[in-house]
Amino acid sequence: MGYDIHIIGGGLAGSEAAWQLAQRGFRVRLSEMRGGGDTTPAHQTDGLAEMVCSNSFRSDDDEKNAVGLLHHEMRRLDSLIMAAGEAARVPAGTALAVDRDVFSAFVQRALDEHQNVSVVRERIDNLPDSGLTIVATGPLTAASLASSIGKATGQESLAFFDAIAPIVHRDSINMDICWFQSRWDKPSAGGDSQAAGKDYINCAMNQEQYLAFHQGLIDGEKTSFKEWEANTPYFEGCMPIEVMASRGLDTLRYGPMKPVGLDDPRTGRWPYAVVQLRQDNKLGTLWNMVGFQTKLKHAAQVALFRTIPGLENAEFARLGGLHRNTFLNSPVLLDRQLRLKQAPHIRFAGQITGCEGYVESAAIGLITGMMAAAELTGKTWASPPATSAMGALLAHITGDAEAETYQPMNINFGLFPPLHDVKKKSRKEAYTARGKAEFGDWLSHEHLVTA
Repeated sequence: MGYDIHIIGGGLAGSEAAWQLAQRGFRVRLSEMRGGGDTTPAHQTDGLAEMVCSNSFRSDDDEKNAVGLLHHEMRRLDSLIMAAGEAARVPAGTALAVDRDVFSAFVQRALDEHQNVSVVRERIDNLPDSGLTIVATGPLTAASLASSIGKATGQESLAFFDAIAPIVHRDSINMDICWFQSRWDKPSAGGDSQAAGKDYINCAMNQEQYLAFHQGLIDGEKTSFKEWEANTPYFEGCMPIEVMASRGLDTLRYGPMKPVGLDDPRTGRWPYAVVQLRQDNKLGTLWNMVGFQTKLKHAAQVALFRTIPGLENAEFARLGGLHRNTFLNSPVLLDRQLRLKQAPHIRFAGQITGCEGYVESAAIGLITGMMAAAELTGKTWASPPATSAMGALLAHITGDAEAETYQPMNINFGLFPPLHDVKKKSRKEAYTARGKAEFGDWLSHEHLVTA
């Protein structure tokens, strides 16, 4: 079919943008290189919206959590990604975690079956010279297209390293040592947990075990860098566990190995440190090592992670890994509608804009789709208020951030206009209440205002 707009990249952002445009009656050509003879260093399948790193959309609490508020706003805007998340939900306490395969299949089916979407398996090597285009190729953009983007922007893209956590087969975990519990026994938001407040598998460590494990992280053989990668920084929100370990002896005990709120049934007390695993698929056969992104070599991972109590015989469905991510200096290169200033027929969406996280990526894809729909109908786009999660994230990407220090950012209340007159202990609830109210007002008015 002919098309009204071309979307390059079938990840979460590209898929969401395609859905938003198709639902508004526009014909979309969605180009995805996976399945057409190409892939990336991190993807395992050719499915649309494959989740590469974690299987979690993080907190689903929309009363006092910024990412939960973002979930709320996306659901109100008929988000395909949030619908897929509900269909693929697995127990994860108050977080929204999903079965990756079920999630991707849901998105794939929805777009394959939509009469206004044509999914084409092809690699696009150059930015189009004309025609409305959304580039949503993510942080693993193919080298040829990245080069084309570099030529168009006149600047080098920034880059950072992103690490992937291992996944363990459930039947290889020793449940005589490990136990089920969510921190503080908080129940699952999805209502499908094995029992209230028991969504995580916990592996306790005493002080001696922790110190030996910490030293193993420091000493373990790591993935080597290429010369041109030497000065590439890590993203703080996806830090390799051995890099965290190098920052101090107790850093992990205040991070992913924090024992607070978890009672070891063998002692009745909080352990010295704990390793948590979160369900990764609907069947409950695969479990993700929470916060254990790593650049250790595979043999070193197996040897060290099997020293964790309860994982002595662990079988790994996937070991951790490391890949180089790239993103634009968006405050400099993009306008307020995510258009490339030098070529305004091209918009960018998702992680390549410098947002970080699955939900944030999908949200920017959603908003970019709506912006493009407004342009196609000859209307002037009115952005959501900066007091909303979407508005705050968009403002950060398109101009509020310092260009010289710009780096990937998750949604957080630090991006929202401050509420200095509210007591600190009530501030999170106040941010979400204000955000919901003003986002609702934006929705109740015609947010695609006639030019």
